[in-house]
Amino acid sequence: MPENLADAKATAAGLAAERRRRPSWGLLIGQPLFVAIVLAGWAIWRSQAELDSIEQRQLDWKLLGRLTVEHLELTAVATVIVLAIAVPLGIALTRPRLRRAAPIVVAVANAGQSAPVIGLIVLLAIWLGFGFWTAILALCLYAILPVLRNTIVGLHGVDPTLVEAGRGMGMSSPAVLGRIELPLAVPVIMAGIRTALVLVVGTATLATFIDAGGLGTLITTGIRLLRFPVLISGALLVAALALLIDWAGRVLEEVARPRGLG
Repeated sequence: MPENLADAKATAAGLAAERRRRPSWGLLIGQPLFVAIVLAGWAIWRSQAELDSIEQRQLDWKLLGRLTVEHLELTAVATVIVLAIAVPLGIALTRPRLRRAAPIVVAVANAGQSAPVIGLIVLLAIWLGFGFWTAILALCLYAILPVLRNTIVGLHGVDPTLVEAGRGMGMSSPAVLGRIELPLAVPVIMAGIRTALVLVVGTATLATFIDAGGLGTLITTGIRLLRFPVLISGALLVAALALLIDWAGRVLEEVARPRGLG
């Protein structure tokens, strides 16, 4: 009887964990809908609000579009570089020859994320100069840990018996990696990528301090000139962009999930 009870509890815990792991379609649909409603409300306010000349200039539609594009460029370039470095490095650190180096590399990546972001950006700017690529370097150092760690954890979490079965069928090591290990590790890796995306979107607001552009310009301008409509608009646009990026990551996570792991 106790064993049956324990089995039932284990099964219930597994089902609950699976439900927590899989986002509901209501969340996938409701999140962008919520963002669209908030942005529509803000756009209506922007078109009808009585703004002074400074606020009108800072909230000009063309300027808002340019700052949004700059923010997206920072996010996209940093994310691509992080993926190009962290995923192959995470794969390499799970191979027998480099497995011992994994704790050291993860510790170095953790140090990059543990450092205060604004301090890291300013120090890099003093060392390398102000501008876009310095901000990209700071964003990459800050966002590489989730992808690297989840790649390692995801590959380590693959059932060893499946790997041995693949080798027993005559598969080479690259074939086992590409056809068994990576597909099974995709959900964990994608979760790390989604976390990195949200981190990059939020941290990119600080790029304005080193003349790299982005929506953070509205926030700093609002604080410096005591223009609260500009400040609140900048914060709202960054939050909306972060929610949309998080939603896109959830959708990609579901699309990339191998069939049968549902």
